[in-house]
Amino acid sequence: MKNELEQLMKSNGIAAILITGAADHNPAMTYFTGHVHVSHGDLVIKPGEKPILFHDPMEREEAAKTGCVLKSYLNHPYAELVKETNGDKSKMDARKFAHVLEDCGVTSGKVVLYGQSDAGKAYSAIKGVIEYLPDVEFQADWDENLLYKAMTTKDENELNQIRDMGRVTTDVVGRVADFLSQQKSKGNQLVKKSGEPVTIGEVKNMINLWLAEGGAENPEATIFSLGRDAGIPHSTGTNSEGLRLGETIVFDIFPCQFGGGFFYDFTRTWCLGYAPDNVVKLYDDVKKVYDTVVSELKPNTLCNSYQKRTCELYENMGHPTMRTHKNTEVGYNHSIGHGVGLRIHEKPWFGDKADETDVLKPGSVFTIEPGLYYPDKGMGVRIEDTYCVNHKNQIELMAEYPYDLVLPIRS
Repeated sequence: MKNELEQLMKSNGIAAILITGAADHNPAMTYFTGHVHVSHGDLVIKPGEKPILFHDPMEREEAAKTGCVLKSYLNHPYAELVKETNGDKSKMDARKFAHVLEDCGVTSGKVVLYGQSDAGKAYSAIKGVIEYLPDVEFQADWDENLLYKAMTTKDENELNQIRDMGRVTTDVVGRVADFLSQQKSKGNQLVKKSGEPVTIGEVKNMINLWLAEGGAENPEATIFSLGRDAGIPHSTGTNSEGLRLGETIVFDIFPCQFGGGFFYDFTRTWCLGYAPDNVVKLYDDVKKVYDTVVSELKPNTLCNSYQKRTCELYENMGHPTMRTHKNTEVGYNHSIGHGVGLRIHEKPWFGDKADETDVLKPGSVFTIEPGLYYPDKGMGVRIEDTYCVNHKNQIELMAEYPYDLVLPIRS
């Protein structure tokens, strides 16, 4: 949480944090500014001080909504930067960043960088700042032990925003299920009244519309994969493909608040009309692991213990895992979960990236998503929900939705 950041900065010897880019779809910036229309800004955070936002004067009213200390780029206008750099565009951004830090009293020490920018320009600019501020040392938060660590735990307001996103998400999932169930079958195809096949792309378009109606968006797309594609964990599905009865559909939806706010992550596996016996068996195996892991979740426990437990359960069922088959592309081949917040994937980590800091602390938001994948058999199954450790120190499912495998279809 934000109240941890000052101590984290002091304990890591950080003079300042510099975040650059827009306020939308820029998690580090959004964390401090909220949902405002700042198309480009520079945010400086010093330990124990209010964040300072440098902004375009045309966006001064939006910038004022952030509650930050405001500084206009007019303090160092473009013409002045041209004069200072003799018109060398490769140096102008460097001079601008140097002014930003100087105006905040940061002329030496460690500065940690976050934000979104063109990689080449950002590299050139930050490298060039050293010419103006040789005593500043720029760093990246490779170990995620600063801002991203603070973002791991959410306050009650942030948890409520994620709960709201859960309600929006499950409402859209229910509308998709209703739409599919209201269509008809022709042979093994799902068809509309016109007799035309219902395609994956058509379903995705409706998902985006319904999310927009709920005040959400889908910046990282939706996984709606069928048959063999369902056996490849992050295949998004083929938009032109028609939906067929009796094949697994992995429906993984991970929208966020409009403008790039908090995410929610959710997956169900469906079969239209009926499920073959081998699919039922695979689904039952995944659901048993899901139920077991969820029943064993406890606050203040190491996250990677649940990855080990998941592998153990699947191995006892006879499925390959990453533990028994290092680079397996079938069976169980991903992490049991990950943190969720202003980034769809963030701390706490459960898989290879997990360490002793990845713990189910109060305020943690995370997924539980066991899956099994057999593309050569034309099937894959995943079940996923988002949970939190609430501030009563309880494990909480953040949005409920049924676990039915089969969606009934009109004959």
